Amino acid sequence: MTDAATFSTGPSPPAGHAEPAAGERATGAPPPEGAYGGERPRRDVPPLPRLIAVANQKGGVGKTTTAINLGACLADLGFRVLVVDLDPQGNASTGLGINIRGLQASMYDVILNDVPLEDCVEASSVRNLFVAPASLDLAGAEIELVPAFSRELRLKNALTEVREDYDYVLIDCPPSLGLLTINGMAAATEVLVPIQCEYYALEGLGQLLRNVGLVTKNLNPSLEVSTIVLVMYDARTKLSDQVATEVREHFGERVCRIMIPRTVRLSEAPSFGQPIMAFDPTSRGAIAYRELAREVSGGQA
Repeated sequence: MTDAATFSTGPSPPAGHAEPAAGERATGAPPPEGAYGGERPRRDVPPLPRLIAVANQKGGVGKTTTAINLGACLADLGFRVLVVDLDPQGNASTGLGINIRGLQASMYDVILNDVPLEDCVEASSVRNLFVAPASLDLAGAEIELVPAFSRELRLKNALTEVREDYDYVLIDCPPSLGLLTINGMAAATEVLVPIQCEYYALEGLGQLLRNVGLVTKNLNPSLEVSTIVLVMYDARTKLSDQVATEVREHFGERVCRIMIPRTVRLSEAPSFGQPIMAFDPTSRGAIAYRELAREVSGGQA
């Protein structure tokens, strides 16, 4: 496995060098499809349904943004998609328009109180896209799970009853390697890792991969890191290209050709409770996530 300590991103920018502010291009015109990774390849993909844990122990790497927008774009392609929010912050839920303070049931009740998962599923504003929302109570779940029976398999058991109802289940894991993330990995068959195109891109990734190996060995033999997505890509900086090149050298075909650009519109969309394809369907971010959805699905739609 690749250790983060072996990763370098090349020299720093020269002194006094000022990078352009991140955001949309000066022209404001969206690029053509495929602009963030060349032609879209047809990937060899597993049969449906697919259970994918979206995980990275670093915070602020676009993990929840990817779960929301990949899910929305897969739903737009005609797949039936469930986003499971395991993050106590509940950002995947609020980013899809769910009020987490007024829930009858949440993932906390599913994990700790054996409430059927179907009882907490909420419909989003996007056709075919559903959410199993988090609540603030999940913040204490890590501690409450410690003495629980089959504590690592709570989510897997809950998903057994509903997995055939969906083509894709995307599990948004917390930015940590605790019991909630382990539940997500134990329930999934694949791990999707977003990596930001910045200096500390692989910081902590070695530990994440080791934990995936432990889960595979002890809890879930079918689990594999199937997909790595480069996010926060800024074509105007050499650093983004250096990071992208080195990540591809380390992980090869597992890295998606499509890269997600750093854009203001992607940052704004969650505050309106919408995925980018609904908030601004012609933006660079929306185009990139639609391309990513086609690549992840292998062009099945």
